Amino acid sequence: MSGVAGRFRIGKRFRFEAAHRLTGLPEGHQCARLHGHSYTAEIILAAEQLDGRGFVTDFGDLAPVRTFIDERLDHQLLNEVLPFSPTSENLARFLAEWFIEHVAPGIRGRLERVRVSEAASSWAEFEVIR
Repeated sequence: MSGVAGRFRIGKRFRFEAAHRLTGLPEGHQCARLHGHSYTAEIILAAEQLDGRGFVTDFGDLAPVRTFIDERLDHQLLNEVLPFSPTSENLARFLAEWFIEHVAPGIRGRLERVRVSEAASSWAEFEVIR
């Protein structure tokens, strides 16, 4: 292959259903009421070089993320299972921190960002700065 410099990226999306309510909002704000979302969490990894199989990271190595989301977040009232205000921004950071502690040590790719969507038209992202 050519000697063009660059970076490889991969992403994997995980879907889950959950409810929340947000506090500290103006009276009448729709998000202050209990409501639910069909969330999508996207894990984005990067590497300067591919491994011997031609991967940044094998997508199968991300299975622990699916398990964690299913066990901890799916079909939950997020206010009851998380120790912070369950905004998409906070969820993205929470998932990034969990990933770095529990998955990153065993894989080759480097976590770049986590993106959380609670609707098809909006998302929040946490970028890992190293």
